[in-house]
This record gives sequence, C-alpha cells and structure tokens, in this order.
Amino acid sequence: MSSRILKLILFAAMVFQLAKVNAATNEELKIGVNQEFESLNPMLSTTVAAKYMLYYAYRPLVYLDMDGKWKTQMMKEIPSLQNKKAKITKKGDKKILETTIELLENLKWGDGVPVTCKDIKLTVDIGKNPNVSIANRESYTDIESVTWDEKTPKKCTITFTKTIWNFYQNLPDPTPAHIEQEVFDKWGKEREGYDRNTTYTKNPKNPGLYNGPYLISEVVLGSHLVYLPNPHFNGTKPKIKKIILRILPNTGTLEANLRSKTVDMLAFIGMSFDQALVFDEKVKAEKLPYNVLFKSGTVYQHIDVNLDNPILKDLRVRQALVHGMKKDEIMTSIFQNKAANSLHWITPGDAWFTDDSKYVVRYAYDRKKAKALLDEAGWKMGKDGYRYKDGQKLSLKMVGGASIKLIENIQAILQSQWKDLGAEILLKNEPGRVLFSETIPKRKFDLALFAWSSTPEQSPESTFHSRNIPTEKNSWSGQNNPGWSNPSVDKNLEKLKEEFDPKKRKALIAEIIKAYTTDIPVIPLFFRPDNAVIPANMKGFNLVGHQFYESLHSEHWELQ
Repeated sequence: MSSRILKLILFAAMVFQLAKVNAATNEELKIGVNQEFESLNPMLSTTVAAKYMLYYAYRPLVYLDMDGKWKTQMMKEIPSLQNKKAKITKKGDKKILETTIELLENLKWGDGVPVTCKDIKLTVDIGKNPNVSIANRESYTDIESVTWDEKTPKKCTITFTKTIWNFYQNLPDPTPAHIEQEVFDKWGKEREGYDRNTTYTKNPKNPGLYNGPYLISEVVLGSHLVYLPNPHFNGTKPKIKKIILRILPNTGTLEANLRSKTVDMLAFIGMSFDQALVFDEKVKAEKLPYNVLFKSGTVYQHIDVNLDNPILKDLRVRQALVHGMKKDEIMTSIFQNKAANSLHWITPGDAWFTDDSKYVVRYAYDRKKAKALLDEAGWKMGKDGYRYKDGQKLSLKMVGGASIKLIENIQAILQSQWKDLGAEILLKNEPGRVLFSETIPKRKFDLALFAWSSTPEQSPESTFHSRNIPTEKNSWSGQNNPGWSNPSVDKNLEKLKEEFDPKKRKALIAEIIKAYTTDIPVIPLFFRPDNAVIPANMKGFNLVGHQFYESLHSEHWELQ
C-alpha cells in the first residue's frame, strides 16, 4: 500500500472520529432559536417563542396531537357531553355547562408537590383579575367556579356561565398554587403587579413551576435557557439529559452556528424558509450531518393595522395599500411559490375555511386603482414622490422582529411597492421581548408585521372582539391590536360560543370573514411553511404544523 493511500485512509478515519466527537448525543443537545420569550408564565406568554420554550417544561391540560386530535396528558379523559363528564343544566332561566375533570394521581410539579384543583382555581382567579395582562380574559370570565371535595383534591367541577361548545379547548391550565398563590395575593391588587412579580420572572429556576419532562435550570436573557430532566414527570422519561436553547436573533448567523457546532439543531423558529431551502441544497451537496425538514403550517404572517392612526382610519387608504401590494412578488422571490397565500386568518385545512366570493373580499394588485383611492382620500402626490394632505406626509411606521431575515425581506419588498404609490414606510425592528411585551400589545405602531398560529375551529374572539382591544384601563389585555370595533362581529362572536351546531358555527364564521376582509383591520400575507434542521442521528422528532409545537413531544427525542 502506498504512503499516499495510507495517509488518505488515516485522514478519513480522523474525520470520521472528529464527526463522532462533534455529533450531538443524548448527553447534551444544543438548539438554536431566533426569538426570545416575553414571559415564561404560561398565563402571560402569548408569543410563539415563549410557548415553544415553555412546552419543554410545562404541559397544558389538553393539546392537539400530530394528527390534529385533542388529547390529554394530565387528566383521565377529556370531558364531553358524550362521556357524561359534561352536562348542560339550568340556573334559573339560564343554561349553564358543568364539567368534571379528574387529574391523574401521579401528576406532580417539579418539586414533587401534587397538581390539584387548587392549582386550577388559582389560574381562573388570576385570569379574571382586571389588573393582570391576559390575552383572552373571556376564557376565564366564562368560568363561574372551580370546586372540589377536600377528600378528592384531584377531582374538580368546573362550571361555565354559558353553554360553550368548545369548552374542552378552554379548560384552564394549572398554576402552582403552593408558589404563586402568595405572589398573587400580594400583588394582584396592583395594576400589572402580578405580571412583574410572578415567580416565573423572579425565579424561573424554581422546579415547582413546571410539570413537563424537563425543568428550567438556567435562564440568561438574550443568551440561553438550560433544561434538565424532571424527576417527577408522570410521562415517558426524557432520553436527552440536557437541552440548551441558544437565542440567536441574527438569522444570518444560523448556518455558521450549525457548522461551528455552537448549536446542533435549529427549531422551527430558526431559519427563515428561504434560508432553509438554500441550506437544504448545501446539506445534500456537501453531505452535511443534518436533515432539513419542511411542513405546511398554520403560522399566519400578516400586518396588523392600527385603526386609531388618523391616516389608516380611512378605509380608502387601507384598500389602497392592499391593492398596491404584489403578493406574487413576495411568494416567488422569498418562498419559491411554496407558501400558501392567505385570504384571511383561517387555513385551507380548517373546517371553517371558505374562499367563497360571497364572503371573501379579494384585492387584486391594481396600481391604478390604489392611486385613485389615495387621490380620492385627499392624498396628493408631491414633487418628491411622496403624497401629502393638509401639509402632512403620507408616512407610516412598520415594526417587526429585529435581525430576522424573512421579516426584513418582506419589509423591503413592501416598502418599495408602497413607495410606488407615494407612501413612505419607515422601518423599526425590535427584539421579540420588546416587540411582543410593549410595542404590539400597547399599540405603539402604525403597521405591525408578525405572525401567530391558531388551532382548527378556534374562535377569534381574543383578536377580533372590541372588548379585547388592549388599553391601559384593562392592563393591556386582549389581542385585538388593530383596535377593530365592529358590532356585527361582536354579536356573531357571542353567538359562536354557544352554538353547538357545526353548520351554524361555520355560517357565523363566514359572516365574520366577510367583515374582516371588508374592513381590513389586518392585511393578510401568507401561511408560512414550518422548517427545522435536526441532526442526522436524531430519532423521534416531527414537525407538527400547528401551535402545540414539537417541544411538547421532546421526551420522545433520541440521538443515536
């Protein structure tokens, strides 16, 4: 054997051994994410990033599995009218709904304290408190009481004030009363007092805060979170002994972090779709030790329009912006036509979806019509290429997540397209923690480009009902960030709650879609495909494509 061949063999062996050393193992898995949480408290967290991070350590009462079926890991069964764990009764002349849930005997918090009905009741008490910033307060005020017999502290009776058809989706998740009751009693009377002083913020490493397969053992804001196995978890024991979530807000560095082994994998809140497509080609060409996964998702990319802005209050301006937007340019240049165009907030796979022109108002690209609408609204083109009205420039501030390439690319395209109409778009991107805890919920924007996802047949009450417009008076509760107020929508949302007939529910939603696409409180863009980059030796990982993210199944992950 020649010395040259021998050297090649030795070099190949060295590379193989190095790859083995650098390969992710069950001892430690480092995961990159591009966003930071705004709160680790399950009741206060609303962003995708926060929920994704929480699901490693916290489990909800009910969730959607990968096949879109409602399941539970915490109760003996989900209550329903069919299994007689739920029943409609009368209180005077009013119909109410009474449900019984039985928590599993071996269900405990991470410090070994049993999860009981007391934890469920505390959640409802916190949710009803007007001083606490809750995204959807109605899900708590719709509950009249949580009661139990002290002899059976895991068997709870939850009584709803109304006959709500999807009550099982809105069962209150537990809050550790042995830790948070004292905090709530002390700070609940002060506006946003509980929000600031919850133990999830003050001491997020307290194991008693969590009931999932992992416990959060370290939190460094802007840097990372560390998870270790929960010895009291009642489900499958996790195989990976340590998970580190690294926060990498600059999405342009994600590939470099993978190649340098700073991270072993990227969550679906990692690479943008266009980046993942390019990296997938590199993985195949260079035989890199990764798998790039793609899945059609329910992440709704859109632009919230602040309807209190004097410029945007005029419907003609909103119509002009939509008519002046070339969605095809975004879909082609960024997503290679692999993302699904959105007509409204409901995905085509949802039973409530409709594209019927009777209910869906469409706005095809029409530059001439867009300019005519702005002329009609009094915005006249100036010599500098921008429009003016009564001496005021047609200038709008658009906010989005900082250092996220996808957001920056969309903004650049829209900025150019709307400049062609004579509108100046000023871009101001912020870290997720600021954007989702201050700017968007406190409505400090003109246009807000971001995304959220929803479960199938989920009522949009928290985002559309006028009582859910965040204000200082209601402690910035609710997610109706545009400030949309439409009496017919409010009325139909109220009817939707108590309608048990699926056909009638769909008819009510169709009317809401009609108002949504007519009033334009939100500019729909597309449904973003999910993607993730995982180590080639990883087993048990699946993208789920809805808001009960894959971290909810992290105990089944394994690195072989």
